Amino acid sequence: MRPLGVAAVLAAVFLASFLVGRYPVAPHTVVAILAAKLVPLTPFWPSQAETVVWAIRLPRILAAMAVGAALSASGAAFQGVFRNPMVSPDLLGVAAGAGFGAALGILSGMGGGGVQFCAFGGGLVAVAATYGIGAGDRSGGVLTLVLAGIIVGTVASAGIAFTKYVADPHNTLPAITFWLMGSLASVSLRDLGVAALPMAAGLLPLLGLRWRLNLLTFGDEEARALGVDVIRLRAIVIVAATLMTASAVALAGIIGLVGLIVPHLVRLLVGPDYRVLLPTSTVLGAAFLLVVDDLARVLTAGEVPLGILTSLVGAPVFLILLRNGAKGWTRS
Repeated sequence: MRPLGVAAVLAAVFLASFLVGRYPVAPHTVVAILAAKLVPLTPFWPSQAETVVWAIRLPRILAAMAVGAALSASGAAFQGVFRNPMVSPDLLGVAAGAGFGAALGILSGMGGGGVQFCAFGGGLVAVAATYGIGAGDRSGGVLTLVLAGIIVGTVASAGIAFTKYVADPHNTLPAITFWLMGSLASVSLRDLGVAALPMAAGLLPLLGLRWRLNLLTFGDEEARALGVDVIRLRAIVIVAATLMTASAVALAGIIGLVGLIVPHLVRLLVGPDYRVLLPTSTVLGAAFLLVVDDLARVLTAGEVPLGILTSLVGAPVFLILLRNGAKGWTRS
């Protein structure tokens, strides 16, 4: 599938998502409501329909796209930095660290901006600890790094459990519990605006440096021979990917395996060239999580948390990846 084809899929899913929900809105009405903000149109739709489209569904759709794009792009970046398609922000402890930081923010009574700041700090500390532990054993390579990420993630998960233990069981504990399961039910345009800035700040450097990620896949020595400052490049990519992951966690909670599944599927579709793989992962990740969020809204009478659905989808895909190894990883 060509990148333009992936963009067309995203556009189709974007428009179809406005039709999903308990309040029915006709397709031509959705198009008219959206177009009315750009060109003058005489309203023929009820005010309730405009409220549903603009105040409820549009923020949620944009948030799902932003979170999916951020998680997929950060997952692809981590895989390039560590030269392994099985690496993801989940495995390196970033998501758990960001979740612990955000849980501390909720426990302290902070608002959206404060929770996001705590999430980013927790994610940055987690990935720094993972990389520090993994770099200390030069013989272990990526395996040591992944094991270090599992340990750091376990410690962060213990921290989350502790915050839940000491939280007020009537107010704070339910807020932390439901937030950690992942949901976009209560997201607003203001929340999205707060998260979009750090997501964009992380994504833009990655897109600008994506051709250098190709050099990292050859190994550190080869990259240095081609004039790449490996340490500096790796630090920039890690900080940028961590920023996106932490912002996504702060906005939507912990949504697992997106950063692992989507980049690997994109690698099978378009190949390992990061000049194409990274932007395609960003677009397909947005479409993927938007479809999952649509399913979350319609599968049951009560909304299914996103983290549950992505885990149910991601677990069998992860098993397939284990069986196939690094197919599509090396350049031919």
